[in-house]
Amino acid sequence: MKLLRHLQFLRDVLLFSITAFGGPQGHLGMMIKTFVLKRKHVTEEELMEFNAFCQMLPGPSSTQTVVLIAYKRGGVSLAILTLLCWILPASIMMGAFSFLLLYINAKDLQTNLFKYVLPMSVGFIVFAAARMMKASINHVATAFIMIGAAVVAYYIRTPWVFPLLLLVAGSISNISSKRIPLKQKKPKPIKWMNLWVFFLIFLIAGILSEVARIQHWEHRRIFNLFENFFRFGTFVFGGSQALIPMMLYQFVHHPLELGQPPLLSATQLLTGYGMVQALPGPVFSICSFVGGLIMSPWGSHWQVLGCITASIAIFLPSTLLLLFLYPLYENLKQHVIIYRALEGILAAIVGIVAASGVVLFQSMPFEWLNVVVVLITFCVLNFTKIPSPLIVLGWLLMGLAIT
Repeated sequence: MKLLRHLQFLRDVLLFSITAFGGPQGHLGMMIKTFVLKRKHVTEEELMEFNAFCQMLPGPSSTQTVVLIAYKRGGVSLAILTLLCWILPASIMMGAFSFLLLYINAKDLQTNLFKYVLPMSVGFIVFAAARMMKASINHVATAFIMIGAAVVAYYIRTPWVFPLLLLVAGSISNISSKRIPLKQKKPKPIKWMNLWVFFLIFLIAGILSEVARIQHWEHRRIFNLFENFFRFGTFVFGGSQALIPMMLYQFVHHPLELGQPPLLSATQLLTGYGMVQALPGPVFSICSFVGGLIMSPWGSHWQVLGCITASIAIFLPSTLLLLFLYPLYENLKQHVIIYRALEGILAAIVGIVAASGVVLFQSMPFEWLNVVVVLITFCVLNFTKIPSPLIVLGWLLMGLAIT
């Protein structure tokens, strides 16, 4: 019955999942518009703190941020339901694409529907950066941290730069000794079970995968698949930019090194990556596509199982780590060092978001029409109360209308 109080929130998450374009930074702009300004499910300060915390963890940061909002509102049960609402639409679409790709040429799917998605996403990122700058850049020190983080994130595009930047920014903001926590809160209970479950699954998945390989189980690939994606979800920092090289090595290059045929081709992987960029929801849903293709030689039932297995395995470790580490972080945050570090970390996040907007804009062919789309999107977000889903729908329809 308690979950009935959160039906509106779950509906908002589901609608968000089918309209959230632009990757983690674009998602953040939509979260501000939907969850903060429109529905007030969370305050802007809380959302920024959640996002900063999730940037320090492995796995998909936008997924973790949405799950953390739910966890704060309704505990573990609401967090799990929210995770499903968020990942299912994109995972189902990418899983279906793994079937389509076997029968059609990917070029046949080209359409003007997504013509303005990238510049629209830049508009959402600019909106997010502007809102965050207003809340987090309060003096000269935070301004310098923001600018420094933006420059580093723009020129050094390795996945490990993000946690390193946050660490450096937190250290810089600790130079000042003026700020202390205003009040001490009661310590949160630590959910040790989440950590034990994580380690147990990691261990069992590794053992089963190796035994299946050594003993040549008939359907050993499904065990290998779960272990591969669970490992990716455990160690990947930097989002899909780091995930794609991992999958490229594991499924394309590594089998060739062992004298075996690749599990999928580089062309198939990059086609899936291109497709997921044009779809709403988490970019990590590409794992549903990859899992389906890898299991497709055994028939449609095993292909569906591959989609499900890969999706569960990639999102599960980051969710378990999130639910374990956040209460621990809440307790540590009351210590003066962590409290002071948060100011610098939030300033660095603003810089990283701003740099991502520049990088995404430069990835498009320069056209004045794209600049206009960015500006219109920002202005509509900043000066009107038009819901984000309607803005997305408007640009999609505009893409269809203009050939």
